[in-house]
Amino acid sequence: MMSVAKGVPMLKAGPAKKLIVTVNEADRWHGRSVYNALLELFRHRGLAGATVSRAIAGFTGRGTIQTIDLMDGALPLPIRIEVVDTGEAIDRVLPDVYDIVEHGLVEIQDTQIVKFKGPQTEAAPPGGKEELVRLVGKAKMLRVHIGENDKWEGEPLYETIVKRANQLDIAGATVYRGILGYGAHKRIRKHHAITFSSDDPIMIAIIDEEEKINRLLAALDSVVTGGCLIAISDVTVVKYVGHDVDGSEESLASLAREAPKV
Repeated sequence: MMSVAKGVPMLKAGPAKKLIVTVNEADRWHGRSVYNALLELFRHRGLAGATVSRAIAGFTGRGTIQTIDLMDGALPLPIRIEVVDTGEAIDRVLPDVYDIVEHGLVEIQDTQIVKFKGPQTEAAPPGGKEELVRLVGKAKMLRVHIGENDKWEGEPLYETIVKRANQLDIAGATVYRGILGYGAHKRIRKHHAITFSSDDPIMIAIIDEEEKINRLLAALDSVVTGGCLIAISDVTVVKYVGHDVDGSEESLASLAREAPKV
């Protein structure tokens, strides 16, 4: 009945489906607990992941209320299994879910994937060198100049900017500490190695596609409110990456789709 998936799909940000199955802890299917049978089904079908939660209280239909009893750990309670994947993947497993779940509740909800990062499928061979591909393409560079003492809700502003970039799946961000500089206030700021309270110049450099840079700018509009300098420039990306490009690197790789690989 269960077919083994050839590979686990990588979920991407966007619309998805959530499958929720609620059963009783004591429910069995061919001698096994129903929730374990469902987990095996989802794993063999290559779904991105599943989570089983045990309730502390609940009832089914007109049955009695079951509640957790520290003196009786064997008391059967409601079990909730949640799976998030594409609509196609959820549809493929539904017939088997109906077969396994004789008594219980099966739900499907619309949901939104914000970020998904699965485990690495293969480890790089120890001591080996990864074959590299040279990708060349046009992109945008965003530079944000602030002071080290600038804050946003209690944390350093440069940390907030990097976190926002990460949330938006920007390819990468680098924070540089200046040793000497001045800004709009014409006050020269110099790094002092013997003190930890100096307000050194800070520059955050970010490179990605123009569309993503524009989204980041909109997100930073309410964050960077004090004295600062934000500049955008055209750049040519020359990036060395392995053949197995995933995650944020995939967006930079797309910058080179017009250019030949060399």
